[in-house]
Amino acid sequence: MRPEIERLVEEIKQSVGLLRRHLDVDAATARLAELNALAEDPNLWNDPQKAQKLMQERTALEGQLTGIGKIERELEDQIGMIELGESENDEGVVLEAENALKALKKDVARQELEALLSGEADKFNSYLEVHAGAGGTESQDWASMLLRMYTRWAEKRGFKVEYLEETQGEEAGIKSATVQISGHNAYGWLKTEAGVHRLVRISPYDSNARRHTSFSSVAIFPVVDNSIKIDIAESDVRVDTMRSGGAGGQHVNKTESAVRLTHIPTGVAVVCQAGRSQHKNKAQAWDMLRARLYEIELKKREEKAAADQAAKTDIGWGHQIRSYVLQPYQMVKDLRTGVQTSDTSGVLDGDLDDFMAATLAQKAFGTTPGAIEDVD
Repeated sequence: MRPEIERLVEEIKQSVGLLRRHLDVDAATARLAELNALAEDPNLWNDPQKAQKLMQERTALEGQLTGIGKIERELEDQIGMIELGESENDEGVVLEAENALKALKKDVARQELEALLSGEADKFNSYLEVHAGAGGTESQDWASMLLRMYTRWAEKRGFKVEYLEETQGEEAGIKSATVQISGHNAYGWLKTEAGVHRLVRISPYDSNARRHTSFSSVAIFPVVDNSIKIDIAESDVRVDTMRSGGAGGQHVNKTESAVRLTHIPTGVAVVCQAGRSQHKNKAQAWDMLRARLYEIELKKREEKAAADQAAKTDIGWGHQIRSYVLQPYQMVKDLRTGVQTSDTSGVLDGDLDDFMAATLAQKAFGTTPGAIEDVD
């Protein structure tokens, strides 16, 4: 085979190897056989919630194993076609098989991304909080830019965005905001964005046109469903009500019904002011608090608490996960993976998938699968 085809084949084999190791094919096959046996139990649907969960796991495992097997068979078939074409000097057959391998590489890349989103809470919707760091108007404007970036990312994916809390800055921007982003694997994607984000630019608020550095933090936690049980003693929670301080209009209603819940043992606090009803806001705040406490426990089990809770540390130097430089040059760089781009306007308009995929890959595989780079 020509060197370029050999490289393509080797890249696909490496990616398939990563997929097999991530899934643990032997363990997955054994678990699927166990699930198939359980599915034949006539008493299974006596507990519909348990049965539904079991069938979802079965479908997911079956799809992953079938997908890997299909890729391996397709790879063997195309290698055979290339060898046949070369032996008969039929360049048309070789070219057709090479194009099929390129398409196969993209299929592998998509399966890699699906494999990366297999965590316990990845399928859930997500809460997203943005908090401005020290620096007044500069950081508050940067916080509003980040909020727009994530809402644009969500809209491009067809996700629903609901504003739950927004505190305006004195002159411009926002001090903080909380939104709920609903869509398939919303938390799985957004969990990569938790941390401090740094902006370098010529300030539009500085009459001397000096360069400023601003920081804002992003916190991500999953919207838990009824299958996740989080018990919170009411005696451990302080309830405060206040006047809603948002922008009003299409985002946040100006009412006297905003609710803040503080979980005293952990210090975790949530605020909701989206509805006109204090009762509705309180119910939403309880859902948010349960989600926050679940996220903390989830991070402990993943042994990632220190890194993934970066948004709760100082919002400043030494804690940032990504830098956005607009002057004197154009560059967005992720400090965890090294992924970077000069398309700053695209990133700020929600083009974040490359950064998210690289962070997911680093966590799952310890490196960035090469196939991901070629996904359209």
